[in-house]
Amino acid sequence: MTPDYLPFHPDPKKPDYVPPRGAVDAHCHVFGPAKTFPFAPERKYTPCDASKEQLFALRDFLGFSRNVIVQASCHGKNNDALLDALRTAGDKARGIAVVGPDITEAELQEMHDAGVRGVRFNFLKRLVDDTPKDVFRKIVDKIKPLGWHVIVYFEAEDLLELKPFLTSLPVTVVVDHMGRADVSKGIGDPSFQAFVSLLRDHENFWTKVSCPERLSVKGVPYDDVIPFANYLVEQFPHRVLWGTDWPHPNMKSHMPDDGFLTDIIPMIAPSEKQQQMLLVENPDRLYWAD
Repeated sequence: MTPDYLPFHPDPKKPDYVPPRGAVDAHCHVFGPAKTFPFAPERKYTPCDASKEQLFALRDFLGFSRNVIVQASCHGKNNDALLDALRTAGDKARGIAVVGPDITEAELQEMHDAGVRGVRFNFLKRLVDDTPKDVFRKIVDKIKPLGWHVIVYFEAEDLLELKPFLTSLPVTVVVDHMGRADVSKGIGDPSFQAFVSLLRDHENFWTKVSCPERLSVKGVPYDDVIPFANYLVEQFPHRVLWGTDWPHPNMKSHMPDDGFLTDIIPMIAPSEKQQQMLLVENPDRLYWAD
């Protein structure tokens, strides 16, 4: 493990909130175990093992029915751990892979059969090396026939530079973690409103209202983040997703309690209808439609 890496919470609370039947944790990861699924040589960090068994046990403990498992940068473009978890879970999980432009149709079809429904493009320079946009375009051309979508992860200050590229993509685009909004500046901040405009002007854009622990300036109970997530749920009820981000890679300040994170859901989506859409209907449409 990287020396300052924080392992996931060993004993999360049982949530007071009970998710609706069919609820999806739409953003989580599996790491290793390294002895079986080695980490990528080019990785920027080495995490603790976080196995499929531990993820599925957490899913059940928190009261969720299904997962969307996202390939993380520590495994690079080797999706073996992800595919192994998907095959074990069957219809209880779907996946997001990381691939290169040389991926073949046969390899993509094998991933699709295992439950992969999209690819992730990571633009955080502290986590991945810079990639030319043409490489991403070649990947999109290959995944589009499968009906897959793209997950994008970027810093808020990079949106202006990325917007022309992102809006040119002919597929659904899901933005991780509210575009990493700077919550210290308030909802009216021009940079956050630029992100809101992106969603409003482009109906193929979705966002995850997740990771208050990463965005908060004040820390637990993340009161400074809740208004941003609630605003997006209110404005775009059909295009929001939620996830734990377990096992919370590269958290430096503290390790969040996943039970507490689950209890935040009714604060960001107060009505039963909003919760049903956020946790069941929206992920159903994006990941289980076929």
